[in-house]
Amino acid sequence: MASSGTEGAETGEDGVGSSSSKFSNTDSRDCILEPLSLPESPGGITTLEGSPSVPCIFCEEHFLEQDKLLKHMIIEHKIVIADVKLVADFRRYVLYWKKRFTEQPITDFCSVIRTNSKAPFEEQDNYFLLCDVLPEDRVLREELQKQRLKEILEQQQHERYDTNFHGVCMFCNEEFTGNRSVLLNHMAREHAFNIGLPDNIVHCSEFLDILQKKLDNLQCLYCEKFFRDKNTLKDHMRKKQHRRINAKNREYDRFYVINYLELGKSWEEVQSEDDRELLDHQEDDWSDWEEHPVCAVCLFCEKQAGTTEKLHTHMEDAHEFDLLKIKSELGLNFYQQVKLVNFIRREVHQCRCYGCHLKFTSKAELINHMEKVKHISVLPERTTWDQPQYYFPTYENDSLLCALSDSEGDLSAEGLKEDDIPIISEDVSRLQALKQSSVLNQLLQEGSKKQRKL
Repeated sequence: MASSGTEGAETGEDGVGSSSSKFSNTDSRDCILEPLSLPESPGGITTLEGSPSVPCIFCEEHFLEQDKLLKHMIIEHKIVIADVKLVADFRRYVLYWKKRFTEQPITDFCSVIRTNSKAPFEEQDNYFLLCDVLPEDRVLREELQKQRLKEILEQQQHERYDTNFHGVCMFCNEEFTGNRSVLLNHMAREHAFNIGLPDNIVHCSEFLDILQKKLDNLQCLYCEKFFRDKNTLKDHMRKKQHRRINAKNREYDRFYVINYLELGKSWEEVQSEDDRELLDHQEDDWSDWEEHPVCAVCLFCEKQAGTTEKLHTHMEDAHEFDLLKIKSELGLNFYQQVKLVNFIRREVHQCRCYGCHLKFTSKAELINHMEKVKHISVLPERTTWDQPQYYFPTYENDSLLCALSDSEGDLSAEGLKEDDIPIISEDVSRLQALKQSSVLNQLLQEGSKKQRKL
């Protein structure tokens, strides 16, 4: 997080402009504050809904959107907040540090990150990283988490015993009053639609309103596709057994109490820890194991493929970009491939051609330009993309990175150079046993026996 934040600020400063109207010097995409998400994964909400505006830590400007505030602070004040998604109450967090920075200098709290360290001194710059490595920051984050959990549990307790609830079933329009559990149990029993036990849900009315609005907009709650009319939507959800919500949609996380239990952990992580003891007692039966499809996304368009082979074929046919050929010709190992992919992802996200450095106002214009002038296959010098900053993924859910092959692993024994032959050391954790079974030890014993005979 820290590196990607610093890196984003540096990218924003060296954006390439053009006099043409189709290019843009000031594009919000230049400043990447954290790993992005590819199109197949639902995005989260960054607007501070229901909250007052949040002030900048160093100046008097106020912002309603968290991303705009973070961008302002990194560009204007050169400060990066690490793991900002794990901050339970962002507004209180900012107000706390705004006060503390008036009492002591920023260097008492933040790590200093120097950018362009190999450049001349006047081109170097310092950025400040605020993270939970600092004990005070860690304690603050934990206290904010405890406070949020306390508020959520109080809200949940209120809803559990509230008898003034009023709601309408989303499927049969029957009205229910009294306690929320009556409506939730009705939908689970009569319509096989279960969003969880009532006691595990918080802000239930808001949750149901969001689901109702999606159905009113003719959107399936599970696959989130849109349909032309209500009857088609009903048939789809019934036949496909889609009368459930999409568990991967992070928009729903705030309605389940389990997501507030532990700092920095989602409900899936908490659940896996609860089930760990059961899993430890299970036999290692892999008979029902099925490999999940890769679902990797093309480097230049929104095309998705279930296997890397199909994705490579698509990029070669549609964009004349042969990643396997580039890997072979340049002799790229796994980590160099990772850096190259992250570099291309970043340049395409910023609508910048890495062949000629021109910027465009949209991704479609960029790809049209790169395909027209054959710049897709024109990679810049290795020193441009083979940088440590590109170890960090541009998109946090980039499945292509997981599917890259290790060049060193692909080489046969005959193809290895003398300098490339790996040397594997002995396991010395059981040193005494190794000494007893050592070939040298046996030779010494045999030599001693021969000397005795002589």
